[in-house]
Amino acid sequence: MSALAWSEELVLQHPQMDATHLKFVELLNAAETALAESEAAGLSAWDALVAHTIGHFDQEDRWMLSTGFAEDNCHTRQHQQVLAIMQEVARLARDHQDFGPLQRIIPELAAWFSMHAQSMDSSLAVHLEVAGFDPVTGACRTPQPEGNAPISGCGSDHCAPDHAPAA
Repeated sequence: MSALAWSEELVLQHPQMDATHLKFVELLNAAETALAESEAAGLSAWDALVAHTIGHFDQEDRWMLSTGFAEDNCHTRQHQQVLAIMQEVARLARDHQDFGPLQRIIPELAAWFSMHAQSMDSSLAVHLEVAGFDPVTGACRTPQPEGNAPISGCGSDHCAPDHAPAA
């Protein structure tokens, strides 16, 4: 059984994001399969997932910065937290031969990724579309107006704003 099956629920209608997400799912499942074979194979596959995730998150973070997000937005912070945990799990396995965290994180990461893709990344895909962002050139057809505060949330209606509306 795979940790996470690619499905229509994960498709965001953003070709670059969808391709990157599909690769993430494939690498996560490969890590699960490899870990069942041996700890060494599992760690090697996990390292490949971590390397992919670094590029994956960096790509989305660059897109957000290019389209009006604050450098310290909640979507980027979540990327940083998840990546730090992924790297710590690899360190524990590599340095201390403690594979328990690696075994436990795979289903947890699958659940997190599904939620993250359907919420934060889905909102980012809509934001990029509205901005007319071209991921190849980095150009925005509709740049954020001068003087607008950078977006500090995740870009969705589900993310709490910096200040609560007056009651």
